[in-house]
Amino acid sequence: MPRALISVSDKAGLVPFAQGLTELGWELFASGGTQAALVDAGVAVRGVEDLGGIAEVLGGRVKTLQPQIHAAILARPDRPEDVADLRRLGAEPFGLVVVNLYPFRQRPGIETIDIGGVALLRAAAKNHAHVSAVCRPADYDVVLRELRAGGVRPETRQRLALAAFRHTATYDAAIAAWLAGGQPLGDLQGDAPNFPAELPLAYVRAMDLRYGENPHQRGALYRDALGGAPGLVDAKQLQGKELSYNNLMDADAAWDLVWRFAEPAVVAVKHAGPCGVALGTNASEAFRRAREADPVSIFGGVVAWNRPLDAETAAALGDLFLEVLIAPEVTAEAAAALKAKKNLRVLTCPAPRADRPLDYRLRRISGGVLVQDEDRVAADVAAWKVVTRRAPTAAELRDLAFAWEVVRAVGSNAVVVASRGQTLGVGGGQPNRIDPARAALAQAGERVRGAVLASDGFFPFGDVATAAAAAGITAIVQPGGSVRDSDSIQACDGAGLAMVVTGIRHFRH
Repeated sequence: MPRALISVSDKAGLVPFAQGLTELGWELFASGGTQAALVDAGVAVRGVEDLGGIAEVLGGRVKTLQPQIHAAILARPDRPEDVADLRRLGAEPFGLVVVNLYPFRQRPGIETIDIGGVALLRAAAKNHAHVSAVCRPADYDVVLRELRAGGVRPETRQRLALAAFRHTATYDAAIAAWLAGGQPLGDLQGDAPNFPAELPLAYVRAMDLRYGENPHQRGALYRDALGGAPGLVDAKQLQGKELSYNNLMDADAAWDLVWRFAEPAVVAVKHAGPCGVALGTNASEAFRRAREADPVSIFGGVVAWNRPLDAETAAALGDLFLEVLIAPEVTAEAAAALKAKKNLRVLTCPAPRADRPLDYRLRRISGGVLVQDEDRVAADVAAWKVVTRRAPTAAELRDLAFAWEVVRAVGSNAVVVASRGQTLGVGGGQPNRIDPARAALAQAGERVRGAVLASDGFFPFGDVATAAAAAGITAIVQPGGSVRDSDSIQACDGAGLAMVVTGIRHFRH
């Protein structure tokens, strides 16, 4: 009679699966809570103490860590010496091990760190040539179907083993992150400040995406296995087509930037960069001003609000084609109005917590991963240094602070022209600084006169300041620190511009 060992925390689908096994003639063994659940359902099952003669000890901390059990899982029936060892131990081999682990991710703590379950699963996965290791209820039907057809196929056992090792690796990575205070980059050993010698990462798939950056590429969204502060992965889709990789990249960029403003704000993003950012007295006015900032580029873009999207704002969308809308809330009236745009993706997402811990950023390169802290340094306007003869007015300083928040979200080299809480021109992603400046100034057009300019990096030459002055810019903010800062300062002083330096740059590659 084939034998199966079952020890599961997640009991979804357990009873019909176990019933299917008994109908096929399998003898079942189970640990404490699993055994009780099966007995209550009328399924014939024996306890694990019948395998080694040792009952649970240490309040359940030790249940299955017994030689008879692990030998029965790891034995290779085609090796006479393994068969002899089983006889000496009075054990019989298992052909199926069904284990899912204590819910550590849902309830982190010392007592929810699974020991025996991980050992069982790894042992079965190691011996997958002879044993099926099942850790996901979603695989129950496949296993039963193949058993009814004559046995679990070798390729299925290998796939199940792969799932088991991924499952335990993710589980251990989540524990490591918890011990580090919830941050995978935290390190108690002090290998390097905040960067451990080994970096285990734990993510679980949240959804498959419509496609990746291009339709011929696959894409998926993974969630941090330990949870953490709310983010875009927690967004709820109210309507529209499936999300793509680009949709989420743009939505994340818009969502991150829109919450840098305390006032009602709207951010429109296209191809990972802001194309229209504006403040307003309410959500509707902020959207109108963001649309006016660049009415061409917003077409087919992603738009984010930091206030509830109401009926007035939904009506203001008119016939504008957009890919994604995202807001902390969509009122019932707005949701009803948006239904007519059946392909429009509408998302709601929890507002980010102001006290959320500093996050980190990963970027894949060939053969490895780059890791860095997120760029969340708050702008300290009071610490900015005026380097020109003229200081900015209060109105200019407000616009400089606004433009500085926007420029940090644009790909380097980044230049933003803004006025009265509205972007007028955005340039970036070029190997020099003058071309993005010219592009931003040209985009602003006649609106540039009296506006301000922000640059994410310093000016290596005086050309940007000279071009800005000629266009009608009245104030500039930039990091400073170039050996030729005096060139830009002189250009500003000669034209009566105010310039402040922040001492901090915000490159974004």
